[in-house]
Amino acid sequence: MADFLARLPNILGAADLTALSSAIVQSHKQEKPVMMAMGAHVIKVGLNPVVVDMMRRGILTAIAMNGAGIIHDVEVAMAGKTSEDVRKGLEEGDFGVTQDSADFLNQCVARAAEDGQGLGAAVGRGIAESGLPYVDESILAAAYRLGIPATVHVAMGTDVLHVHPEFNPGAVGEASHLDFRRFAAVVSDLEGGVYLNVGSAVVLPEVFLKALTLVRNMGYKVKAFTTANLDFIRHYRPAVNVVSRPTSLGGRGYNLVGHHEILLPLLAAAVIEALGS
Repeated sequence: MADFLARLPNILGAADLTALSSAIVQSHKQEKPVMMAMGAHVIKVGLNPVVVDMMRRGILTAIAMNGAGIIHDVEVAMAGKTSEDVRKGLEEGDFGVTQDSADFLNQCVARAAEDGQGLGAAVGRGIAESGLPYVDESILAAAYRLGIPATVHVAMGTDVLHVHPEFNPGAVGEASHLDFRRFAAVVSDLEGGVYLNVGSAVVLPEVFLKALTLVRNMGYKVKAFTTANLDFIRHYRPAVNVVSRPTSLGGRGYNLVGHHEILLPLLAAAVIEALGS
């Protein structure tokens, strides 16, 4: 991998990929946070094994998802695959009404309300203790087992789970807000660390911006750190709310454009090889 990277032109995206991998390596060696916020498409294109591997190696120290992430992560644990034919389901009026995953997640939400857990912890615990056939491929179960903060940030009405009659919006809202507070606690220690936004165009960039202003308002020094946005195309919110605005006081932001199923494994491989593990 090092030879491959060395042969790339030291310009634009190639230079940014190398610089970002170096920043992650440096943060890991200095025991600084490396946070990854991810849209559900990361799961849909089969990257759970890559993410879980980076968590187990101690490279990723915190995970954040949007609300769709828990649905796809549970489906991977249940069936080893995820997603459905959206167009066909939408035309027939049965898009997202799968019962098994909805029942499972609603039980996790009920447990979160009873135990005062965040949504990510409750779903991670539920998957980890479920005995589902592909539980080892679950990002949230791995986070629960490893003690890594995993937070879920829900926008009401955006996820198929919200159309089910058993859905409890109050309990989900409370658990997701608890996750926001937990997310902010991790951001408060981000000085010298790395924040990755992978495949979330709106929700998670906004969550990050609010968490960052919250912790700065409370007096935490979070100025010099590295951010990066990885996505298929350039979007406004990640470009300004992840890459440019948060790093205006120090640090560096990167915007890498490419397919998740290619770009994220390349980045992971570069980091793992550089760490010699």
